[in-house]
Amino acid sequence: MTILVTGAAGFIGFHTAQALLDRGEDVLGIDNLNAYYTPMLKQARLDLLLSRPGFRFQRLDIAQQLDVAALGVANPGITDIVHLAAQAGVRHSLTAPFDYATSNVVGHLAILELARALPRLRHLVYASSSSVYGNNQALPFSEADRVDTPLSLYAATKRADELMSHAYAHLYRIPQTGLRFFTVYGPWGRPDMAYFSFAEAILAGTPITLFDGGRLKRDFTYIDDIVQGILGCLDRPPVGEAGLPIRVLNIGNHRAETVLELIALLESELGRRAVINDVPRPATEVVETFASIDAIATLTGFAPTTPLSVGIPRFSAWFKKFVHQREKTG
Repeated sequence: MTILVTGAAGFIGFHTAQALLDRGEDVLGIDNLNAYYTPMLKQARLDLLLSRPGFRFQRLDIAQQLDVAALGVANPGITDIVHLAAQAGVRHSLTAPFDYATSNVVGHLAILELARALPRLRHLVYASSSSVYGNNQALPFSEADRVDTPLSLYAATKRADELMSHAYAHLYRIPQTGLRFFTVYGPWGRPDMAYFSFAEAILAGTPITLFDGGRLKRDFTYIDDIVQGILGCLDRPPVGEAGLPIRVLNIGNHRAETVLELIALLESELGRRAVINDVPRPATEVVETFASIDAIATLTGFAPTTPLSVGIPRFSAWFKKFVHQREKTG
């Protein structure tokens, strides 16, 4: 029994693989280790995974469908897939749109074809995003809300993933769960995310670009809570007695907190004041995200316990060690 984790050297993939190994699973990780952000951080995550019994790794780009198919032929014992590999970042999609079509659309299709070919597949859990809700005015965001007005190409590709998965559940009865992640943060996080880039700027004394005075709100969700939800869903594949074996669920903290609160906590933990450059909100940014989590709570007992006031100190403690190590190694 092997669980495939795509994007295993990424932020959420790394933590998910760690949790699966902690409970004794055999994990096969794949990642292309691209340079969207520093490969050094990805390699550091991967080194920790490679030091653990039960973990195997293959460097692989999910958009290379023949390589993905060959992976399935070589590993017919894969029983579950946690598909987290993707081209991330809303603003980057403005300047590199084809990266998103390649990784998020072609790559997702390659994983669906892999799932279709695996003889023992039990469940495919894949990453969607809260971005699919666009500038939804109804709060909290519910899975029953319309999601046909994306504000970015990134969001459009994630919605395309959901639609392709629905088609494959209809055609081939592949059990699938899509998870709409809400602003995930924590140790070993992504440098392109606001909390990470803010921390770097605060330590360096360089300006932070703040939208609309920091009044934007996000449903900041701590990584440990996210992993709890991923594993809870993975262990409960949809069976489809009343329809198709597929579902899409929100996974968030169920509380909206302002970016100003985030900055204040970082200032307190890092011992420095932020230099702020306030600018208008760009067209890709929504005013507020806020997840309804009733569906995932009913299914798995999911109950996030980490507000920003707890999660940011944990992130900051790791971040200071990370910066120190980075400076020491050059």
